[in-house]
Amino acid sequence: MTFDSGSLRQWWPKPVHPRPIVIFGAGSIVGDAHLPAYRKAGFLVAGIFDPDGAKARELAERWDTRAFASQAEALAVPDAIFDLATPPAAHASLLNALPADSFALIQKPMGSDLAQASAILQICRKKNIRAAVNFQLRFAPMMLALADAIEGGHLGEIVDFDAWLALATPWGMWPFLKGLPRIEIAMHSIHYLDFIRALLGNPLGIHAKTIGHPNHDVAQTRTAAILDYGDKIRCALSVNHDHDFGRKFQACEFRICGTRGAAYLKLGVNLDYPTGEPDELWINPSGTEDWVQVPLEGAWFPDAFVNRMASLQRFACGEEEMLVGSVEDAWQTMALVEAAYQSSAAPATPIAPLPEA
Repeated sequence: MTFDSGSLRQWWPKPVHPRPIVIFGAGSIVGDAHLPAYRKAGFLVAGIFDPDGAKARELAERWDTRAFASQAEALAVPDAIFDLATPPAAHASLLNALPADSFALIQKPMGSDLAQASAILQICRKKNIRAAVNFQLRFAPMMLALADAIEGGHLGEIVDFDAWLALATPWGMWPFLKGLPRIEIAMHSIHYLDFIRALLGNPLGIHAKTIGHPNHDVAQTRTAAILDYGDKIRCALSVNHDHDFGRKFQACEFRICGTRGAAYLKLGVNLDYPTGEPDELWINPSGTEDWVQVPLEGAWFPDAFVNRMASLQRFACGEEEMLVGSVEDAWQTMALVEAAYQSSAAPATPIAPLPEA
């Protein structure tokens, strides 16, 4: 089987007639990812609304778009795709305000917990809002290329998935996280759990432990988890956001092994975030020492946001029949997150004591 690393898919097809995008929220993620991605893709941003009008105006001026004076003005844009770049607790009320039969992209996570995710799902069902959740890692160029290589049979049957993170994350960039009861899995590793679901399907269950760190005032920054895929697939995550001892031994990588070959991925954006480093994808398609580096045409940030919106746009325009990453699918990622927190709160299997003499 011939392996051509340069032919692997990295981009979602663009819509022929894209709809205007209305963004709710003017936080750092909008300026760092949404707006750069939409400009790169050639998508029209009709404007931005944020309750902090000054913040919205500053961002809109920087990106040569409009700052809406009110939520009602933003909602009145015809044929828009509504991009909810808002904190999770705000999603439900904003979805309730959207017109029926709308198309929307909801910032991850899909609510703060599974109960909120279920409420969001019911709102979308009731109002026929065709919504996707912005679990965009599965749309990153390297992840589309990896999926293409797996679908082409170059790795064989997947039997191992390892995620290893040892890095220093600047949690202070997101002040809204302070005081929230769920952080690391709900806000960060949720990307990895969603990607694993996209790649391997739903696991049977999960064993997890997530904890904080004395140097941070956010709830959790470190997680260890094992996803149960039965006796054929071993899937484990080791996540430490407090490896703050210089770049030398930091890491943010996946190792994926199959019965024929393997893949290695470096998720560069998380190293020295938000500056980041280049992503890397290496594939061993033969099970020998011959590793091939895939020439990547883009990075997780902002190019995954290009692909995520292109997919939703094509669905909204009738160019694709299925909405990838819909709220129906995203709810299952939220259920996996919920199970992880339940596992973390449950007692571990006790170890038998030493028998008495």
